[in-house]
Amino acid sequence: MAALAAALAIGIAAFGTGIGQGLGLSKACEGAARNPGAAGKIQLLLIIGLAMIESLAIYALLVALGILINQKMFF
Repeated sequence: MAALAAALAIGIAAFGTGIGQGLGLSKACEGAARNPGAAGKIQLLLIIGLAMIESLAIYALLVALGILINQKMFF
């Protein structure tokens, strides 16, 4: 049961971060195509945004590892 909980925790988080990063990158590319002069600023904001989105996956990984360690199922 703990393995299923850990798999769901990381799976749902990975799905959400993948969708979020894809949408963010898509909008950044659209913005840079519309206004090439602002591409540098858009890139900076994109990198900051992607780091914040990726933190969700890192937190989910920590939760999944915590579940597995507490259930003594960690390899």
